[in-house]
Amino acid sequence: MNTRGTGRANGSLPQTKICQFKLVLLGDMAVGKSSLVLRFVKGQFDEFQETTIGAAFLAQSVCLDDTTVKFEIWDTAGQERYHSLAPMYYRGAQAAIVVFDITKAETFERAKAWVKELQRQASPNIVIALAGNKSDLADKRLVEYEEAQTYAEDTGLLFMETSAKTAMNVNELFLAIAKKMPKTDTQNPTHAARHRGVNLQDPGAQSTRSCCGN
Repeated sequence: MNTRGTGRANGSLPQTKICQFKLVLLGDMAVGKSSLVLRFVKGQFDEFQETTIGAAFLAQSVCLDDTTVKFEIWDTAGQERYHSLAPMYYRGAQAAIVVFDITKAETFERAKAWVKELQRQASPNIVIALAGNKSDLADKRLVEYEEAQTYAEDTGLLFMETSAKTAMNVNELFLAIAKKMPKTDTQNPTHAARHRGVNLQDPGAQSTRSCCGN
């Protein structure tokens, strides 16, 4: 499937504006933060994903109209002993995804604490998304969709339920964040072909395909 933008002459580079943003994932241990990133960046899922130690860094770009949004993604460890390191990763971040497990009510309460911390200490204009992960385990749900949705609306957050296992709403979540980002932090458009990503407006696109390459 061709994931390139429409209306482009063969062999010509698009006049694409490139915006680069730092995004951090926060949440309790084993809620699926690393799995969400792996699904988004590589289109993969590992049932036995290793626990993150400290933080992991990945990058992925998405195409949004005439803009390439490049996310620099910091996936932080959920263990309490690493909590003191979190400000080092969310400081200067323009976006954050706070993840909880819909089958564990305590992870939702922990997510609320992360949101409060971000609103108190992170950049004042940070875009915060709340992800209720493991929607494929809906029969074991302990956090109701309506409860999380109401909390997100009251707190001014984006909200989606996701499944890193089935890929449900993973690309859609990052696309929604990309749409919220200011399109002013630009790079040289001739660099567009160097950034490989996934066109999230094409639900059939794979993350290994270039959305903005030649």
